[in-house]
Amino acid sequence: MTVMEPIILGIESSCDDTSAAVIRGRVMLSNVIASQQVHKDYGGVVPELASRAHELNIVPVVSEALSKAGVKASDLSAVAFTRGPGLLGSLLVGTSFAKAFSLALDVPLVEVNHLQGHVLASFIQEEGAPVREPSFPYLCLLVSGGNSQIVRVNGPLSFDILGQTIDDAVGEAFDKCSKMLGLGYPGGPVIDKLASQGNPSRFTFAKPHIPGLDYSFSGVKTSLLYFVRDALKEDPSFLENNKEDLCASFQKTLIDILMDKLVKAAKQTGIRQIAIGGGVSANSGLRARILSEGARRGWQTWLPPLRFTTDNAAMIAVAGYFHFLAGERAPLDLAPLSRC
Repeated sequence: MTVMEPIILGIESSCDDTSAAVIRGRVMLSNVIASQQVHKDYGGVVPELASRAHELNIVPVVSEALSKAGVKASDLSAVAFTRGPGLLGSLLVGTSFAKAFSLALDVPLVEVNHLQGHVLASFIQEEGAPVREPSFPYLCLLVSGGNSQIVRVNGPLSFDILGQTIDDAVGEAFDKCSKMLGLGYPGGPVIDKLASQGNPSRFTFAKPHIPGLDYSFSGVKTSLLYFVRDALKEDPSFLENNKEDLCASFQKTLIDILMDKLVKAAKQTGIRQIAIGGGVSANSGLRARILSEGARRGWQTWLPPLRFTTDNAAMIAVAGYFHFLAGERAPLDLAPLSRC
């Protein structure tokens, strides 16, 4: 007798992207994302505007995800949703819709931690593509606008945080650097593009000395701020004439900090399965460095496709799949959490 794989609808609304995805087992059938452009005018995400946009986007996004997957709502085995962490108003929209949808369909509701979704993004399978995924345990460098962590992944539902930022996340450092240099928001992609045209050894910025496996990025931003301030006093056109080298040098500094601790974690644990996840894992410099370090140190490296690095519902659906198989169910009175 053939056992049918569960069909999971995933819903992601933790920040400014409204996303819905459908998976059968771990095979992605659809992954729809509606991004919000309004925040560029403000240099960062405006929570109230984000939650209002989610309200407008959630129904058409879910409808499109089901349609692209060729799945009827009645075919769903469960609804998985991001409970947190994230912006509370944004999370509330996704949580409320997921509850209503699961209640109307009389199917189980499954909660997912947004960060665990990023960590498990390597387990998304695509139709017709060869299955390639890390084995347990593996280390995941989780890097995004709100989080920077080294996570030991013991199993699909077992995680140990070995190190994390004690102040700013690396994605926040990219955004604030971009703002300092007048490059706009979001900063990561802009800096990455300019860095590819610059000399990463041209300028040197301070690196923190934090014990253990924890990170700190606030001092690097301060170092850049003072350096640029002093340089502009001597040459008002300094920024315009050196932005590529500034971006390349700043990006290299951040990557050096990330990689120093990741190498240390790999040595301490003896784990050679290394993955990355989160929005900053789209950074071309970081991806190249992971691959080069992996080749030099005998690691097996796992880099998610770029479309799975940003906030997306496919990773929520896959994480939800593991929770569903474990028999975990969320009650209808569950509240979203801005911090988990």
